[in-house]
Amino acid sequence: MKKYIILFALFVFLGGCEESSSIDFNVEVEPVTHAMEIEPILPKKLDKPIVKSAKLVAIGDILLHQPVYKDAATPEGTYDFSPMFNQVKPLLESADIAVANQETMIGGKELGLSSYPLFNSPFEIGDALKDAGIDIVTLANNHTMDKGEQAIQNALSYWNQIQMPYTGAFQSFEDREEIRMLTKNDITFSFLAYSYGTNGMPVPEDKPYLINLIDLPLIQQDVRKAKELSDVVVVSMHWGNEYESLPSTSQLELARELSTMGVDIIIGHHPHVLQPMDWIERPDGSKTFVMYSLGNFLSGQIGLDRRIGGIGGIEVTKTTFQGKSTITLNEPNFISTYTHHTNNRDFEIIPMDVLTDAHLIDHKQYTESTQHHMATFIDELLIVE
Repeated sequence: MKKYIILFALFVFLGGCEESSSIDFNVEVEPVTHAMEIEPILPKKLDKPIVKSAKLVAIGDILLHQPVYKDAATPEGTYDFSPMFNQVKPLLESADIAVANQETMIGGKELGLSSYPLFNSPFEIGDALKDAGIDIVTLANNHTMDKGEQAIQNALSYWNQIQMPYTGAFQSFEDREEIRMLTKNDITFSFLAYSYGTNGMPVPEDKPYLINLIDLPLIQQDVRKAKELSDVVVVSMHWGNEYESLPSTSQLELARELSTMGVDIIIGHHPHVLQPMDWIERPDGSKTFVMYSLGNFLSGQIGLDRRIGGIGGIEVTKTTFQGKSTITLNEPNFISTYTHHTNNRDFEIIPMDVLTDAHLIDHKQYTESTQHHMATFIDELLIVE
């Protein structure tokens, strides 16, 4: 009997505690974790290369014989050469940079205008070149010293007056130390110029800055400085043998020397006739573009080959990626031109592809032979028409 009483009491106790001690096993419990929060890894955005390009063109000798400047004379006693450039002006203006070789010093008529063998030209040719789209002139050539220092100083003062950059002849040591540079489309070009000599005309020993002569240590020093300041180094060379249609051994050797120094573009003058264009490849895969001679662009010289000149061009591309820039040269191109006049009157420079028989009999044949000649060394030369 005592046993049953104990069991009954236990039953009553448990029943009374059921409401207060029930456990719900369906409650969701947040798991405890000690793992670090990890951010998702996104693909890194890669820098894109920045590509810029600029077209550089160059023309041959501006060699002002007496018939040329007499034809430019006006009734007012001044000179107007601009009409002579009308047909090539759009071609020059379309380039980003256009370079001309001003063969004759523009000492002005106060010194007395003169022709071969000792040239002195009117100031106004400078205005015509600027109006035609020329951006810089080279002045180192065998006629630089024809009328001495005064003609050079007069010329340089006028170039400065019309804000036309020049190189190859300078007003002072300080002037020579300043590397001429032009920047187009974020590409900076530097310009240097040198001549083989001065036709025996003396250069004052205390004023070597009046003309840059070809001196390899000097050129190397200038090129090294130019490379530090610019993306592209352009060197104009007054070299070679007159009236020879192919570059001389000396030209070939000098071109290789310049290429080794790191010169990018070489513009050749002096032979007064056209010589082909070429590439010089460097061990690192880069190249130098050489225009051995662009002939005469405007002159009074006699002979068909001395009246045919042209506009040589090259496309320069600058690629910048992750802070490093590389320069490539491509699309070498050429436009042949002809200096037309009638009995030394009405001089004009005409692209050969628009010549007629009234300008030159058999002009198509001469145009084709000129184009073929300029592509002697490079098959990919683009002939612009």
